[in-house]
Amino acid sequence: MIDLYALTSPNVQKIYLALEELGLPYKEHFVDVWKGEQFAADFVKINPNSKIPAIVDQDGPDGKPFTVFESGAILLYLAEKTGRLLPAGRRERFEAIQWLMIQVTGIGPAFGNYTHFARFASEGNGYSLARYKTEMLRLYDVLEKRLGESAYLGGAEYSIADIATFPWTRGHDAAGVTFDKFPNLGRWFTAIEKREPVQKALAKIAKIQSSRDTASPAELDRIFGRGQFARA
Repeated sequence: MIDLYALTSPNVQKIYLALEELGLPYKEHFVDVWKGEQFAADFVKINPNSKIPAIVDQDGPDGKPFTVFESGAILLYLAEKTGRLLPAGRRERFEAIQWLMIQVTGIGPAFGNYTHFARFASEGNGYSLARYKTEMLRLYDVLEKRLGESAYLGGAEYSIADIATFPWTRGHDAAGVTFDKFPNLGRWFTAIEKREPVQKALAKIAKIQSSRDTASPAELDRIFGRGQFARA
């Protein structure tokens, strides 16, 4: 059994997608980051970085519970545990891993910062919004080109590179990215969205309740590290 510490963010969605795809049994533990629950002492013991997702595999590598945090690391761990969602050949394996890294180091930060400045920042952040939107659209171009050359991001087969990236592209319409302009992305997105494990995962995620829409100004300041919680 795997204990999954989760809510609804794209990084959390990755782990739902992987667990459903792999058919691994798991139990959900919801951590409402909008209420600051990620800073509770019990959760910090699981992830000292106070972020979700995190997992505790009750059947770890040595038969004992093993904790993994950071979404990219969790995906690699689950792929290694099951021998699935990563190619066996070294060349093909690192082809997939490097596209996983593009998501972790590029797509996640750029798309996330664009969303922050578009939805949660006060007025007067035009430079920040333009900077991250430009980078986001550049990365969409990178994805489009890659998917014109390969069925999936990591190669011919569906892998954790696709699982990592798909949740971050679910907001493509809001970002002004349409599939008539990005047909390769559209083909890839539709193929993933139709997968039965993906549909199961998204249905579960849709039912999760959080306090995002009712968070107080102080709670928003805490999660975004601003106001009284700013260190600069």
